[in-house]
Amino acid sequence: MSTTAPADASTYRFARPTVGDVMRDMHIPAGDLGPGDNVPDFDLPTLDHARFSSGQFDGSGRPTLIVFGSLTCPITESAGAGLVALHERYGEEIRFVVVNTREAHPGEAIPQPSTFDEKRAHAANLRAHHRFDFEVAVDDIDGTVHRAFGTRPSSAYLVDADGTILFRAHWSNVTGALEEALAATAAGRPVPTVTAAQTSRAIAKMIGHAGDALDDAGPGAMRDTWLVAPPFAAMIRFSRLFAFMPKDRRGLPTIAAMSAIAVGLIALLARTIG
Repeated sequence: MSTTAPADASTYRFARPTVGDVMRDMHIPAGDLGPGDNVPDFDLPTLDHARFSSGQFDGSGRPTLIVFGSLTCPITESAGAGLVALHERYGEEIRFVVVNTREAHPGEAIPQPSTFDEKRAHAANLRAHHRFDFEVAVDDIDGTVHRAFGTRPSSAYLVDADGTILFRAHWSNVTGALEEALAATAAGRPVPTVTAAQTSRAIAKMIGHAGDALDDAGPGAMRDTWLVAPPFAAMIRFSRLFAFMPKDRRGLPTIAAMSAIAVGLIALLARTIG
């Protein structure tokens, strides 16, 4: 199977991520749902004993920001404060819903849930951890809704009242791009940019938060990251050198430091060989 083949129900709930899972996280297939598409059929329970369903997109409600995420996802960890701030500004005009997904980096403290009740408990902890005062819905154990949108660990979709996707962010922590789309929609204007990739920016923002997400996941999460994504694991380790800086700002100096070391090692190797 290709490392970027779509996850199906049999491979969705991994106990430990593989290189293929990491590659899928970074790959956005051309056929994934995006701006202009309608949301798929779904009906999910929320933590408040209500429902979040595609049937609610009947033209009578508000636009909705749908965000996918989990407790052990570094992108979600770095997105939380921004989502709370955006809800404070736009929550009257736009409905906010976080959909709890599989755990991106399960560990002994936060393992991959094997039952819906366990997944619901993870969702409740996710809401408490980030102090979300908006809706949190729980996908089924096989991630049917998550897989329908695309299994990136934490993406975001702004959907109009009729269920048409207006805007897609590949990563939910690109707060500036999200705000641009939300502000335009709240004001009744067209969204100026319908897709935000910004992968480099998302990774740079996430690096300073990643250690917290993996530490919370517990033993095994960091080990598995070293095994399947060693450059990312190294970034997390290096970022701890910049603990005196705000977490959102640790990514660029981490990348710069690693790049300088890599250049130095290459130069040393060249002199040794020469």
